[in-house]
Amino acid sequence: MLMRKPQLMSGIFDRHTERYDAWYDKNKFVYLSELGAIKRALPKKGKGLEIGVGTGRFAAPLAIQYGVDPSKNMLKFARRRDINVRRGVGEKLPYASATFDYVAIIITLCFVKDPRLVLSEARRVLKKNGRIIIGMVDRESFLGKIYQRKKSVFYKQARFFSVNEVADLLKEAGFASFSYYQAIFALFDKISRLEKPRKGFGKGGFVVISARKGLLRKIT
Repeated sequence: MLMRKPQLMSGIFDRHTERYDAWYDKNKFVYLSELGAIKRALPKKGKGLEIGVGTGRFAAPLAIQYGVDPSKNMLKFARRRDINVRRGVGEKLPYASATFDYVAIIITLCFVKDPRLVLSEARRVLKKNGRIIIGMVDRESFLGKIYQRKKSVFYKQARFFSVNEVADLLKEAGFASFSYYQAIFALFDKISRLEKPRKGFGKGGFVVISARKGLLRKIT
């Protein structure tokens, strides 16, 4: 498994915080379409945490109350959006076990140092039968292929995953009962209205995976 450098990544986001946050206004219908897909998978109520909360662009409209991120500048924006945030990394969450009803990891998984450990930590802080919600750019989609070629200031250090790879990591971490939703079916400059999310994956560039905290696999 390729390892990320968290200090390097948080430095990039610290330097380009305003540029990052402005992207969501510039690409309004892409952003709203992604939110719509996440809402389909997100529990209607409960105490939630977003790992990699960034500037709070997802947590705030989705009413996710808590967030953690290594970038101090991003957290300043998130606090202004009334999110209860702490500085930290997904590999070592600053929360007690069995604290949250659900955990969201939106886009962030491709940037973390150790995806397996992040998912293990997410499971630890979840209550019994709590849910994890992963929002991701599918590496095998048209959008994933564009991002891999484009190498933007944010994504040049990213390691993209396929949906099946993330599902396998989640199963290994002790998650079960999967559901999938997808959005973003065209290039960003072609999206001029809200896209309706669809079940499954394979067509959309942005995929949301929802899974329930289950039993850990026994290694034999």
